[in-house]
Amino acid sequence: MRQAVESRYAGKCTITEMQGVKDPVTNILKQTPVIVLADQPCKMTHKSSDTTTVVNGVAVQSQSIKLLISPDLDIKPGSKVTITQDGRTADFKRSGLPAVYPSHQEISLVIFDKYG
Repeated sequence: MRQAVESRYAGKCTITEMQGVKDPVTNILKQTPVIVLADQPCKMTHKSSDTTTVVNGVAVQSQSIKLLISPDLDIKPGSKVTITQDGRTADFKRSGLPAVYPSHQEISLVIFDKYG
């Protein structure tokens, strides 16, 4: 079963965590982005809702984005996930806890907004 799921992975992802890194000059611990996993096989799926809602006078359609990846990996909450699939690369922030199955895990993602 797991081999069948993993054979459908069409993308690669990089996982970046914020970690405390000691500055060698000042000895101050600073939160720094650190790549903890790179080029991991994965698949991004998305599903748009059938309905559109109006927010502040603008029509908005919601979209659910999930990452399917090996159940052996530990991806911590708050990690930044960069996915390259079908010739496109996008950054996401992690939300929610993973749903872990014997063949894979599913992690809900939110598009990374560099402004907020």
